[in-house]
Amino acid sequence: MLGRLIFLGYGIILVISSFRLGVFSEISATANQPVNFEQILKSPGADWLTYGGDYASRRFSPLSNINQGNIADLQLRWTYQVEKEESNLRATPLVYDGVMYITNAYEIEALDAGSGKRLWFWRAEQYPRQWMNRGAALLGDKVFFITLDCTLTALDRKTGQLRWRQKFVDDKSPYHCTVAPLALKDRLIVGVSGGSDGVRGFLAALRERDGKELWRFWIIPEKGDLKGGAATWTTGSYDPELNLLYWATGNPWPDFDGRSRPGDNLYSDSVLALNPENGDLKWYFQFTPHDIHGWDANEPLVLVDLVWQGKPRKLLLQANRNGFFYVLDRKTGQFLLGRPFVEKLNWADGFSTKGRPIFDYQLNQGWVTGEQTCPGLTGATNWMPSSYNPVSDLFYVNVLESCDMEAGRRYLRAIDSHSGSVRWEYEMPGPNHIYAGILSMAGGLVFSGRDDRHFMVLDALNGRLLWEYDLGQLVFASPITYVANGRQYVTIAAGPKVFTFGLPD
Repeated sequence: MLGRLIFLGYGIILVISSFRLGVFSEISATANQPVNFEQILKSPGADWLTYGGDYASRRFSPLSNINQGNIADLQLRWTYQVEKEESNLRATPLVYDGVMYITNAYEIEALDAGSGKRLWFWRAEQYPRQWMNRGAALLGDKVFFITLDCTLTALDRKTGQLRWRQKFVDDKSPYHCTVAPLALKDRLIVGVSGGSDGVRGFLAALRERDGKELWRFWIIPEKGDLKGGAATWTTGSYDPELNLLYWATGNPWPDFDGRSRPGDNLYSDSVLALNPENGDLKWYFQFTPHDIHGWDANEPLVLVDLVWQGKPRKLLLQANRNGFFYVLDRKTGQFLLGRPFVEKLNWADGFSTKGRPIFDYQLNQGWVTGEQTCPGLTGATNWMPSSYNPVSDLFYVNVLESCDMEAGRRYLRAIDSHSGSVRWEYEMPGPNHIYAGILSMAGGLVFSGRDDRHFMVLDALNGRLLWEYDLGQLVFASPITYVANGRQYVTIAAGPKVFTFGLPD
């Protein structure tokens, strides 16, 4: 297997090449084992074992059987429709040993990853309302997902037999849960939704074998500090060398009126670095102090090792809803860079040396006073996953250029991770409904969904459109790639269906 070597950090060397399919056959033959921490560390490859593809949330795959030379031949291989036809699936599928796991608010099913045939199906006995779910986690011989009522559910990944269920919120509270749990050593890290209903956000670690709670970290330190909010509804990242867990938090509540919650409202709109063993806070960085715009920080936290200003450094990257692209030192939380990745941005005039945004604090005490704010209510981006490609050294993100009371335009943009400058952009056709995530691959490809219900592939270096397919469904999910039966596939959920593509026989 020939190729060139690229250092990705964590002691991992990436070989960029055309992988021999026989290698994957060997992997598959030995993969019928419990999923352990070391396997997730090596993901993705033939399998896609965790929500972000790897613990660094890069959503980059080294697979290159599908590449620029044959992308025009990509074709639909199979589709699968979930039972709830009204669903708009948000889930990132997981794949292990030729089996795909797809989730909805109260149900999970296993499919043959090569054919789409259903292998097993599980649904909670009571499912009062169907909404969304962002995905599952694999650990040991079990697959885990969180139902909408905040119950961590463990099933045998081969048979779908229920092992245990553990609810981790008070039944009387307005919490709900849509997050994909993060499997980490002997535990699952879980978060909550409901910040807009005034709940107090938290993170918790539940034991893999029985769901026992090991620790809980309250995002709002004390109940009296502010009324609520700061939910934790997107999956975090993890650095095994530093043994640090990184998690983003939501906006404070009440959402748009800050008069009853003076001050910065810690730890809302922040990234937290926690010790995953006990939940102790090591550092935090707040992106938007005293937020009255609803710009929660629940966007992916991407971990990369780069040479920064002449020195190797462990970095954390995020394109934040407030319109700035951030670079932080992930060991200390030090602010290194904040640069707009949208043209329409007027709420802040830059940063202090410590990364605090410079803005009119009095104007941001209460209701917005009629002045148009840019970015608008939905932010410059949102929860949909970004991707970092170590081959191109570019950070890809779906972007909305808009101000309040304005429809705006959507783009997929490639950001230089060293300078924060936009290297190229692709303007999305369609009516601004897209919440699709992004996948980049070693074959020079970037996959995502479009507002016009198309699945598309762009050139990773210049954004040129290479391929498209009309799904006929709105896209709210994120694509993945994997190998089954010696063949590379790309899968994305859209509407109530799962679409899987591959090269012809």
